Amino acid sequence: MERISRQSPGLSRRRNYRRLVAPAYKGISGGYDVGYGVYDIFDLGEFDQKGSVRTKYGTKDEYLNAIKTAQKAGVQVYADVVFNHKLGADLPEKAQAIPMDPGDRHRPIGEMQDVEVYTHFTFPGRAGQYSTMEWHWWHFDSVDYNIYDTDSNAIYLFKDKQFDQGVDLEKGSFDYLMGCDLDMQHPEVQGELKYWGEWFADMTNIDGVRFDAVKHVEAGFFPQWLNHVREHTGKPMFAVGEYWSDHIEALHHFIKVTGGNVALFDAPLHYNFTEAGKSGNNFDMRRIFEGTLVKQQPALAVTLVENHDSQPLQSLESVVEGWFKPLAYALILLRQEGYPCIFYADYYGAHYKDRGKDGQEYEIWMDSHQWIIDKFLEARRDFGFGEQHDYFDHANCIGWTRLGDEEHPGSMVVVLSNGDAGFKSMETGQPNRKFVDITEHIEEPIVTDDEGWAEFPCQAGSVSVWVSQ
Repeated sequence: MERISRQSPGLSRRRNYRRLVAPAYKGISGGYDVGYGVYDIFDLGEFDQKGSVRTKYGTKDEYLNAIKTAQKAGVQVYADVVFNHKLGADLPEKAQAIPMDPGDRHRPIGEMQDVEVYTHFTFPGRAGQYSTMEWHWWHFDSVDYNIYDTDSNAIYLFKDKQFDQGVDLEKGSFDYLMGCDLDMQHPEVQGELKYWGEWFADMTNIDGVRFDAVKHVEAGFFPQWLNHVREHTGKPMFAVGEYWSDHIEALHHFIKVTGGNVALFDAPLHYNFTEAGKSGNNFDMRRIFEGTLVKQQPALAVTLVENHDSQPLQSLESVVEGWFKPLAYALILLRQEGYPCIFYADYYGAHYKDRGKDGQEYEIWMDSHQWIIDKFLEARRDFGFGEQHDYFDHANCIGWTRLGDEEHPGSMVVVLSNGDAGFKSMETGQPNRKFVDITEHIEEPIVTDDEGWAEFPCQAGSVSVWVSQ
C-alpha cells in the first residue's frame, strides 16, 4: 500500500492525502489472497467463494466503511484495479490452441491442438447477483496450463486469437502475464469491464484508480474505460498505471497511446535511487533525475522510492538502501515536480519472512522512516511554494530552494550529500533571515546576508531542510 501526498494548483495546501488500497475483490486464494489472483470482481467480501466470505482485507461492509471513514477524514481513496487476468476458474473447457514459446510469443513450439483448460467462471457463490455473465475460453486469448499436457512449458494461444498489440514488446509481446489472459478486443469483455466500473464506482464512491500491470494490457482500453466511468459518475477520477520498466521511451509511448489520461509510477526514478543507494559516494547526484519521467513529463509522474514489488525477496526486487531513503524521500516530497507516493513499509516499517530465489527462507526487517518523512511533509505543507531553483553543481552535494509566494512568503532550502559533510551556497530571497534545520541534524541556525545568500550545510550521507523563521 502506498500513500500519495498531493498539492495541486487550486487545492488547499493542507495535507492532501490519497491512499492507494489493494484489490478489494475475491481472489483465487479467498481470504488469503492479496488481491492480484483475480477471481470474481463483483465479490468484495460478500459471498462464500474460494473458501471464505471475506477477502484478505475484510468483508464488503468493512471495506465500504473504511472508504467512508477515510473520505470523512479528508483522504481520497484510489482503488487498485487488475484488468489483465483471471484465476481459479470453476470448470474446465475444451478448445483449440497453439503452444507458443514463453520467451518469444511470436514463435510457435507446436501445432494447433486440442486442449482442456480451466476457463469457465460461473461464480456459484454469487449466483448471478450484480452480473449474470459467465466467462468462457473465448473471453481470453491465452493460458499457460493444459490438462492434457501438464508438463508443457508453453503459453497456449487460442484458435483465431492474437496477442494484443498495445503492450510492452518484451518477449515479443508481453500481453500474457499469468492465469487466463483477458481478450481486451472481445466486445463482451469490454462491455463487462465497463459495466463493472459503473457498479464499482457507485458501490464504493472511490476517487480514483491504480491500474495494475498496464504493460501487459492493451493500452487503448484504459482511456475508454476511464472516460466511460468518469462520464457515469461525473467525477474526474484520477488514474495512475503501474508500467514497471526502466525504459523511459516505453513510458512515453504508453502516455501517448492513452492520451495523457493515465499517470505512471516513475520506475526509472526508483531504479536511479536503487543505483545511488548501492553506489554510495560513487554515484553522481547531478544525474539523479536522468532518464526519469518526473524530469521529462512531470505532470504525469507519480514518484516513489519503494513499493511492494521492489522490496526484499519480492518479484521485482530492487531495494533502495536504508541510508539513502531519507535522501530519496526529500527528492520526491520537497520538489515542485511529480506526484509523490509514500510506501507504507517505509513509513511504518515492516517485518516478514519469505523465500529467496535460492529457496531458503529469510527474515526481513525494514526500518521505519516515519519521523523524517513527517518532517518533510510538514515542510512541504508549509514551505513548498513558489519558484524552485536548483543547485545541482557537485557530484556528491546538491541542493535546491523554494522561494515561497505572496500567500506563503517563507522560504525552504534543501541540501543533501551522498558523501562527506558538505554545504551549498544558495540564494533564498530572504535577506538577514534566520533559517533552522527542521530535520534537527544540525542544531546551529544559519542567517542569510544582506542579499539573502548563505552557506547551508548538511552532514555526511544525510539531508537537511532549512526553513525561514
